[in-house]
Amino acid sequence: MTKTIKIDHLARVEGHGGITVTLENGKVDQVHFDIFEGARLIEALVVGRPWADIPQIVSRICAICSAAHSLTAIKAIENAFDLKASPQTHTLRDLLYRGESIESHALHVFLLAAPDYLNYPSAIALAADMPEAVQLGLRLKKLGNTIQEVIGGRAVHPVNALIGGFGKTPSFEQLVALRRDLQQGVKGCESMMEVLATLPAADFIHAPTIYAALDTAGEYGYYHGTDIRTTSGKTVPRNDYRKLTNEQPVAHSHAKHSHYDHLPFMVGSLARVTLFGDKLSDKAKAAMVKLALKTPSNNPMDNNKAQAVELLYDVEYALELVEKLLRNKIKPEAPLPVLVKAGTGTAASEAPRGILFHSYTFDKTGHCTAADVITPTAQNLACAEYHFRAMVEQNPQAETSVLKKQLEMIARAYDPCISCSVHLVEKR
Repeated sequence: MTKTIKIDHLARVEGHGGITVTLENGKVDQVHFDIFEGARLIEALVVGRPWADIPQIVSRICAICSAAHSLTAIKAIENAFDLKASPQTHTLRDLLYRGESIESHALHVFLLAAPDYLNYPSAIALAADMPEAVQLGLRLKKLGNTIQEVIGGRAVHPVNALIGGFGKTPSFEQLVALRRDLQQGVKGCESMMEVLATLPAADFIHAPTIYAALDTAGEYGYYHGTDIRTTSGKTVPRNDYRKLTNEQPVAHSHAKHSHYDHLPFMVGSLARVTLFGDKLSDKAKAAMVKLALKTPSNNPMDNNKAQAVELLYDVEYALELVEKLLRNKIKPEAPLPVLVKAGTGTAASEAPRGILFHSYTFDKTGHCTAADVITPTAQNLACAEYHFRAMVEQNPQAETSVLKKQLEMIARAYDPCISCSVHLVEKR
């Protein structure tokens, strides 16, 4: 007897995808995370372009994580040309990255994931009964957008972050205002933990999971780092990223799948907290206790809790960065000159959804001859299917409606950026 569980359109995620699970005689046969959004072709678009054009083009891969794409491309290009940015530039980039993470995590935790736990179809429906919670999420999202506006020039697709520096340095007055907003944000995150701690548990899936995250040497960071660590005990150097990603096409998806040592792995907030949670602040560690988040976790639903913990930490850390810039009396600083040469540059960073890789090769005139972008969601797809399978296998007799809801909740817990994940797949 064949039973098919099919979700044609996955709501409350970025992009267009679905889920299909087929059971034969009560046993799971096939599991597909159906990604049918059209190929973006961004990598092909930058080939032949001069180096300076690339960050603005690749930021269009996604509106939610545009700063991550732009900054990771900048770092890759600087690596290709052996360019070392100033300490002030590094601090501003770190702050811009925190702004994106705050905006993205607030959007996901409050507006996309929370309705699942409380049996609401949407954040709009949730707001009718819990307006304060939704308003809090929107305020925190706006805080992240404000950081991106001040540092990146606008909230989406930053124009101020350049190779070698920034086009315009934020003023002292802008940073003072940002400090005030972040101080309010810290209080908002404390209120957030009180709200999230009341949500019911999501314990319908448990499966041993391999996690991977970028080692940012000495801090809980996103932008700076070279090696990728895994919970299997192995380390992958940044330039050998293909040993981790191993992208392969699959028939049911326009996005490729990745396995490490032939096994699926998970990247993102839960991976970072699992591998580097010891670097979090005391408040963030206390939030983990309040939310009953224990690592290592075998429940992908805990990624929602991990995002909330990171949201608190990012607001705290962004405040520290602003205060550092004020103490050091931030000064105007022109971007460094670029000495073009032939070569390849590769960079890795921790986007809100996990490790992001950008790699570019240039000829002696500085025109791009090859480009490779591998996104967190693309790396997560195989692991998501693994968790879909595990959940259904653990609950084979559950009603189809229950299984559908739980499959959707697992998918949303990954916070997938489906548009980012799609690459050109050659027919074979």
